[in-house]
Amino acid sequence: MTSAHPLTLPLEGMTCAACATRIEKVLNRLPGVTASVNFAAATATVERADQTTPVDVIVGTIRKAGFDVPTRHIALAITGMSCAACATRIEKVLNRLPGVTAQVSFAGERAEIDYLPGLADPSTVIRQVEKAGYSAAPPRDSNDVAQDDAARSRTAWRRQVGLFALSLVLTLPLLAGMVTMAAGWPDLLPMWTQWLLATLAQFVCGRSFYRQAWNALRGGGANMDVLVVLGTSVAWLSSTTTLLLGLSGPFYFESGATVITLVLLGRLMESRARHRTREGVERLMRLQPQIAHVVVDGTVEDRPVESLRVGDVFVVRPGESIPVDGTILDGQSDIDESMLTGEPVPVAKGTNDPVSGATINRDGVLHVRARRVGADTTLSRIVRMVQQAQGSKDPVQHLVDRVSSVFVPAVMVVAAITFTAGWVLTGHPAGALTGTIAVLVIACPCALGLATPTAIMVGTGLGARAGLLFRNAEALERVHRITTLVMDKTGTLTEGQPGVTDIVPAPGVPIAALLSAALALEENSEHPLARAIVAHALAAGAVPAPVRAVRALPGRGIEGQSGEASGGTLRLGSARFLTEAGCDPDSATVERLEQEGKTVIGVARETGLLGHIALADQIRPDAAESLAALRARGIRLVMLTGDNPRTAAAVASRLGLDDVIAGVLPEGKAQEIARRRAPGQLVGMVGDGINDAPALAAADIGIAMGSGSDIALETADVVLMRGELRGLVDAMDLSRATLAKVRQNLFFAFVYNVIGIPLAALGWLDPALAGAAMAASSVSVVSNALLLNRWKPSLRQPGPAHS
Repeated sequence: MTSAHPLTLPLEGMTCAACATRIEKVLNRLPGVTASVNFAAATATVERADQTTPVDVIVGTIRKAGFDVPTRHIALAITGMSCAACATRIEKVLNRLPGVTAQVSFAGERAEIDYLPGLADPSTVIRQVEKAGYSAAPPRDSNDVAQDDAARSRTAWRRQVGLFALSLVLTLPLLAGMVTMAAGWPDLLPMWTQWLLATLAQFVCGRSFYRQAWNALRGGGANMDVLVVLGTSVAWLSSTTTLLLGLSGPFYFESGATVITLVLLGRLMESRARHRTREGVERLMRLQPQIAHVVVDGTVEDRPVESLRVGDVFVVRPGESIPVDGTILDGQSDIDESMLTGEPVPVAKGTNDPVSGATINRDGVLHVRARRVGADTTLSRIVRMVQQAQGSKDPVQHLVDRVSSVFVPAVMVVAAITFTAGWVLTGHPAGALTGTIAVLVIACPCALGLATPTAIMVGTGLGARAGLLFRNAEALERVHRITTLVMDKTGTLTEGQPGVTDIVPAPGVPIAALLSAALALEENSEHPLARAIVAHALAAGAVPAPVRAVRALPGRGIEGQSGEASGGTLRLGSARFLTEAGCDPDSATVERLEQEGKTVIGVARETGLLGHIALADQIRPDAAESLAALRARGIRLVMLTGDNPRTAAAVASRLGLDDVIAGVLPEGKAQEIARRRAPGQLVGMVGDGINDAPALAAADIGIAMGSGSDIALETADVVLMRGELRGLVDAMDLSRATLAKVRQNLFFAFVYNVIGIPLAALGWLDPALAGAAMAASSVSVVSNALLLNRWKPSLRQPGPAHS
């Protein structure tokens, strides 16, 4: 069996899809290891059977293959140490953590820690220090992880820009010389000057190609760098030999330098484009504030968010972001949750309501108790899901990986054939070099390697911003192909809480009098039905009638003495309760409403009936419209619920469902899903509760409502953070749009190579032009994926804010 929590390791040094394939190959040779490498995301996802292979072996294998797993650094202020032995102990417990190297200074009360992302994080390190009996927190002047990543990215970008600029300066004079020669003018540059410029471009600007090519060959593989190095080195070596020996023949100094310059430009553009594909996750990570206003002994102290612990109380002022998940202790405000759910309308929150980290407090001061911190917060879980989805592979990508693994060797064979055929036809090896160099340079496995992951990364990022979370690339690719959609009733098709549906006063009784009596009896009750009646009565403008000595009769109803002049006892409860009190309910009305699956409450004064109030679990406002859109896509709609058949049938009738299965236990739900799965059919299950988890796991695509239980969210393949069915329509549209981009990218990548390599082999492409085409291929694939950003979720009508 594989580990429950796969490792996600960042990678450095990959230059093309062949690099990713090689890393996968060397990792999968390790016992018990299954690895998947995403070139576009620059990450490796590694699963270990029973944790048998140590992490340092995995990291060492990656580095031995010529790549790197970069570490991150944090500094912690340590308190509670009394001697140097304390520092030694803290070092020991920290260094036991996988992927962590720590040095602790007793004198400076500070720990300098390097850790591997995916294996550890700041909150894990801090917890380890606390378990040892000490306290740790990031010092106020330390940089957070996001800033560290941004600085590293800016440094790498400046290095790339510098290399390209130098290569361009060295190449332009060579190109000018080529133009003058084509015009029949004498050379502007002496040949030795051309040699010097070409040599600097080849071995200074192109040194990274040599390093990566050597690493690839040392690891037993070949990548695009090998092709670039072979092509440009052959051009440089041939030209240098001709110059040194004074032979007659063509010179390729400008070709090699131009290829290097164009490839550097292509990688520069590709790097920028790939960064844009990761912006969705980075934008999410930047949402969490860095400082929390923590209440300590009655005073408010500003502390780093990383130092918050479950149970801490903090203050959130108007306009500030909420630092971590919590529960409101005091205060009321409208909370902007759009960054998590995609819902633009703020939600009213008050005492005892939950709030999520990174959402924005619009107005009012809130006192909040921390409920989830660190990696357990909603934001962290969303980021983790998106990163896992971006690092996973679509089934199509596995085929592309196999093609890429044999691509470079096949190109080298074609180049050898081109050289041999050219030598035979021209009678001179120099005459065969142009086509050979062009073949080596134009071949590009990068376009193939980038075709799928870039589209997946953009699609999952767009989904996260719209409140749609995909657990993996396969879910994103398959969700639009669902043929049968099975849905739970409570909390999925309905709100999961009762609401008043009908007010039926007795003849001659005003509705206001009926609601006034009901409000008087129920206003202090916490029962869900009572709260629904009170909310409806207040919304209708009712005023509670004077009443005293109110008492609840469990299982029957509630009664109290009227304070009005007419006096008498006010009663509210079931039809049976009113009958026992000598009041005859309206049997026809009660039977009709109950046939519709509603709960019927009667209200009476003494023996006189005031009327009936019917309640039911309210159907979601967007359910009918969303299901109609799904039905228009040819999807069969089925309700699967543990509720009684009469209530289920009433809801199904109002929504026009194709089938209803009621009174089913949780294990029965999973069996029903398994029964419906068949070849050619894709069964989706939508649910929100603990009882839905087995069915979500059994379905081809499990879909959880974002308002559901933790186990439902962890089991599902897709999470609708807004908790609305219309999100499923958006998820299907995004899935279709993403898959269309994948297909377009694969078409472009295959056609480019199928057309470009034969043209180069026939000698119809100059090496410099081949280099430009190679650079353009990767950029075009990534740019086409970025066009997916034009996708927008369906227009949502703002509804009333609710808690």
